[in-house]
Amino acid sequence: MSKFCVYLGSRNGRDPAFLEATRALGHELAARGHGLVYGGARIGLMGELANAVLAGGGDVIGVMPDHLVEREQAHEGLPTLIRVNNMHERKASMAAHADAFIALPGGIGTLEELFEAWTWQYLGLHDKPIGVLDTAGFYSPLLTFLDQTVEHGFLNARTRTQLIDAEDPTALLDALEARLAETI
Repeated sequence: MSKFCVYLGSRNGRDPAFLEATRALGHELAARGHGLVYGGARIGLMGELANAVLAGGGDVIGVMPDHLVEREQAHEGLPTLIRVNNMHERKASMAAHADAFIALPGGIGTLEELFEAWTWQYLGLHDKPIGVLDTAGFYSPLLTFLDQTVEHGFLNARTRTQLIDAEDPTALLDALEARLAETI
């Protein structure tokens, strides 16, 4: 099936709902026969997601720059760990291996990756669906801000609708799979 590139935190966050939703997404990806492409870490939500996909028999590709591998943050149990020179190569490799993108809760790296993938879509560099999992309202302020950006005339309404959001992993995957089916 499809490979989902997931951007998410290298920390667990404070709300246990983040960990629960991450594991649920991993189990759901594997159950649907989808593969995971992610940053390759063994720590935080990143490691939990990979472990959940692997536990469900799913395929996982990790992509990590050498400097993070050397800091012993790489997940050693992955079927595929692609080592790259830097963060730019990491993002390009992850995008090249993906059919769709998902952002879970995370910090500035997660946000930067989400916005870069969305910008690439806007510029026509890819036509892959993009979604955010709004666990425990984590992305609600951002989604409200994006809606205001449309109201203020800085973001096209069609571009805004290209960013799919859902509070539940199953609903988000349903919406992304529907969007994938449109592009075939």
